[in-house]
Amino acid sequence: MMLLSALIETFEAEFLADYQASLLPNQRQALAAMKQCRTSQSPVMLAQCHDCDSQRFVPHSCGHRNCPHCQSHESQQWLERQLQRQVPAEYFLVTFTLPKELRALAWQQQRSVYSVMIQCSWETVKAFAQNDPKLKGNAGAITVLHTHSRRLDYHPHVHLVMPAAVIDADKRLWRTPRGKPGHDPKQTGYLFNHKALAKVFRAKLLAAITQAGLDLPRRYPETWVVDVKSVGSGDKALIYLGRYLYKGVIQEKDIVACRDGQVTFRYQDSKTQQLRTRTLPGAQFLWLILRHVLPKGFRRARNFGFLHPNSKRLIGLLHSVLGLNPNRALACLRKRPPLTCACCGGSMRIVKTRIPPSLRSQTRAAGQPG
Repeated sequence: MMLLSALIETFEAEFLADYQASLLPNQRQALAAMKQCRTSQSPVMLAQCHDCDSQRFVPHSCGHRNCPHCQSHESQQWLERQLQRQVPAEYFLVTFTLPKELRALAWQQQRSVYSVMIQCSWETVKAFAQNDPKLKGNAGAITVLHTHSRRLDYHPHVHLVMPAAVIDADKRLWRTPRGKPGHDPKQTGYLFNHKALAKVFRAKLLAAITQAGLDLPRRYPETWVVDVKSVGSGDKALIYLGRYLYKGVIQEKDIVACRDGQVTFRYQDSKTQQLRTRTLPGAQFLWLILRHVLPKGFRRARNFGFLHPNSKRLIGLLHSVLGLNPNRALACLRKRPPLTCACCGGSMRIVKTRIPPSLRSQTRAAGQPG
């Protein structure tokens, strides 16, 4: 397995020579953090065994949300929160894609365009849920912004996961669409027409971009793309989105080769579902990774409607009334592996953090029991 930190070490000089002028401050910070992540240059933590008092150093992760080494715990926590809000309904994955003609604007005005993309995707399905004759109520949704294709090209789009269900606050009803004759009422396989969603999303996004004071390109397509797919109870879709939420756009196991100044990585083709590889010069590969670093403080994932974090009481009431136990969905999640002692197998706890590499020997000597 190729380490991203090793690739940065190898190609950083060439990368900076080629892309120095294009780098944004947040991308420079990401590059510096990932270069030192869990290397001999990174700070360490001191762990001590509960049973035999033996100690060992544990490398610090850089903690950057784009680092493939880090944020596993945060991804797990996010997924647990979403599964705890699950409701008994068929879930759908709705994908809103920004046309290529608007990608240059999105790159230049990332914070503004990404924000309105997320908001307009929610406003679109919210309006459809309120106007749908079978629903007529307030919807709930989870949105996640992705800026990459599977080939890691710049391709901004919003994934929206929503249950086919609403809350009618006026009548105090929980409402799901009834299936067509001969269909399982719990699995309709249909939510909203994708062409109609695309038209409304297009109108809302263009209006929002104009209202934000940004200049639209001279030409952009009349027909946009929105994909709607049934995803059952929603578990697999949420796990898929959680995989790329905090840990960058590529897993290190998918970096398969580095030779002759070229880096090769594999990806799954979205149409054929077959594994393919892509080979690029090392500097270009690093740019492919760093261009997907989001603006500092920007929230990639957001919850709306009755799935908002402020709706915990409401979700709890729904679980109680509808007889749903959210803990069953959590059973499929892997627990965080404990830190164990190499000497006795006991559990270890972190007693000191952020120790500079130069102070390792002093720290160990000072921490030894008398």
